[in-house]
Amino acid sequence: MNKITIIGTGSVGSTIAYTLTVTGLASEIVMIDINGEKAMGEALDIRQGTPFCNSCTIYAGSYADAVKSDIVILTSGVARKPGQSRLDLAQINVNITRSIIPEITKYAPDATYVIVSNPVDILTYTFCKYSGIPEERIIGSGTILDTSRLRSRLSEYYSINQQNVHAYVLGEHGDSSFIPWSLANISNVPIAEYRNSILHKDAVFPELRTEEVEEYVRKSGARVIERKGATFYAVSISVCHLCKCLLSGIDTTLTVSTMLHGEYGLEDICLSLVNVVGKNGAHGKVLIPMNDEEIAALYRSADSLRKVINSINI
Repeated sequence: MNKITIIGTGSVGSTIAYTLTVTGLASEIVMIDINGEKAMGEALDIRQGTPFCNSCTIYAGSYADAVKSDIVILTSGVARKPGQSRLDLAQINVNITRSIIPEITKYAPDATYVIVSNPVDILTYTFCKYSGIPEERIIGSGTILDTSRLRSRLSEYYSINQQNVHAYVLGEHGDSSFIPWSLANISNVPIAEYRNSILHKDAVFPELRTEEVEEYVRKSGARVIERKGATFYAVSISVCHLCKCLLSGIDTTLTVSTMLHGEYGLEDICLSLVNVVGKNGAHGKVLIPMNDEEIAALYRSADSLRKVINSINI
């Protein structure tokens, strides 16, 4: 029996609710939105399909209905518009998050909080500073989506199953993110060597252009927004995978955003590193061996986020 509360029933929140229902990850889902009618409509639409899914109770509710939630997912806030960066949203969505924190934590003090709204690293930092919830139970979705986009792109390069691709996007979920290429591999073969390691007479693979892949990952969200107005399928699948890991008894490593306390010499900032995620939240970090250039990229990403934190009222 898993109870999950979703705050915000826009495209992302509603698609997360739908995906949770179809995959059977939750037995009870509460949908909360300032627009109560919208929340009721979304819950009703999903509920009417549950006879063909795993049994799930899904309904629109208030903060009080979140009591005894295992996970609370925050998707509320102003959506990113075409041409707008995630960090442009900072002050507006920080204010919204700060108004929500005391309302939800009062009823769900023991839940694990998953922050999805953008800019996710700034809002995760805000939640850590104001909620009083233990930091291991405050997790930003961070670069799990970026990492998924990266692995998807690399699998296309080499016509290989995405699950054989091992590579990460770290740092900010945004323009200052970076890929530690020194660790990227396919089936334990370093990514730079994989093309020449394949013994397949009919296979012709392009040379890996890391700059093109990085551009693809960074601009994917903006390109989807230009074409259809919003991104919600891939992020919803990513968040539901995170929920699955939180509800599982086996720890998993994920690139989620959490508070740093000296890792790689960084303090008092939230960004994505490789975290150990499981029943006890994000309860550990894996300090992967990055080279000097990659460490410098991590510092640049942290500096970018710190400038935003210093320029707004948190």
